Amino acid sequence: MAVIELTDANFQETVDEDGITVVDFWAPWCGPCRVVGPVIEELAEENPDIRFGKLNVDDNQETAGAFAVRSIPTIAFFQNGEALGAVVGAYPKEALEDVLKQIREGKVETEETAP
Repeated sequence: MAVIELTDANFQETVDEDGITVVDFWAPWCGPCRVVGPVIEELAEENPDIRFGKLNVDDNQETAGAFAVRSIPTIAFFQNGEALGAVVGAYPKEALEDVLKQIREGKVETEETAP
């Protein structure tokens, strides 16, 4: 599944949909964001049952502010419209896969900073 470009206008309707949504809060000038971007693309291809979106914090400050995004990249996880938590930093693919597994199993344990 392709990664959705999220904006202030379509963010809420996207995360409110049934199922799991993963949002990458990023900016084009952010080095670690450029590392995480391809990982998000890979995860989207490998997990067609999960929605993945990217929100440029520079262009969509309202949504970034509403979720108190202070550091990027921030990867936020939602299920059926409910915010489950977020991880901050350039997490490796395996760590993000572990979070997705926990969400699928109903055992959500996200951290707030990268390991």
